[in-house]
Amino acid sequence: MKPCLVVWLCGLWVTAAVAQDMPLTQVLIDGEGWEVAADGYGFTEGPAADRDGNVFFVDVPASRILKIAATDGKVTTVVEDSGKASGLFFGPEGKLYACQSETKKIVSYDASGHASVIADGIAGNDLVVDRKGNVYVTDMPGRRVWLVKPGGTPSIVAEGFQPNGITLTLDESTLVVADWEQPHLWAFRHETDGGLRFGAPYYRPVQVPPSQKQPGSDGMTVDDAGRLYVCTHAGLQVFDPTGRPCGAIAKPQDKFLSNVIFGGPKFDTLFVTCSDKVYRRTTKTTGTPHHLWTDSKK
Repeated sequence: MKPCLVVWLCGLWVTAAVAQDMPLTQVLIDGEGWEVAADGYGFTEGPAADRDGNVFFVDVPASRILKIAATDGKVTTVVEDSGKASGLFFGPEGKLYACQSETKKIVSYDASGHASVIADGIAGNDLVVDRKGNVYVTDMPGRRVWLVKPGGTPSIVAEGFQPNGITLTLDESTLVVADWEQPHLWAFRHETDGGLRFGAPYYRPVQVPPSQKQPGSDGMTVDDAGRLYVCTHAGLQVFDPTGRPCGAIAKPQDKFLSNVIFGGPKFDTLFVTCSDKVYRRTTKTTGTPHHLWTDSKK
């Protein structure tokens, strides 16, 4: 399958909409299902992949950041006291950013695991970092989204809904925020100065199971074809580059599905955090980490 067309327009990389159906048969492999990648944890969250395909995740109650090796799947602890980190994301310079829910700090870790505080006093849940180092953080208790510019003072760039997961399209033209309460996601135009404009409900409908009153939209990722994947009560729901639903991938177990990322040596493996376990499954598509994709498009 060919990726969507990407062109340079008015100083931005713009992803052209693909006028074709994108069923889940283009993603899922017959006979391939979810398998356990890591288990025995209190609550797993915040998966992020580095440039080698290693997948980092958190065990929130244990206040640890762990790594699943791309080569052999071995799980090791890389940070012993993470301040009960939740969301993780690799920035363009290779640093690992984290929301510390216990300390209400946003930090970045270097290769040795040393943390540097970039913002304080934010009840962060999830975050994403653009190619300029701007950090966007969802604050569920405050019902707002924060922007932390490098060396700058945090500012509120969106509010008035229940933000949870957050991601950027690969061309960085759009920032997408999951709404825990409503059957849609929020899309904002991502400006070159880091600001957000024209926020509107998009990617809908997000399906709500009959047993639930809210979709429970949480962590998100995108693949190289422009599809968006969002964790919800109804499973891993998928949308095409135009915002149309492609379908939903069933949860690996009947427990809370919190977040998703592509990892592995070829970035063709979906990893999801689902309560006490991390699961993986190989796909037909790839999801190059955002920090690598933007490097290649500069």
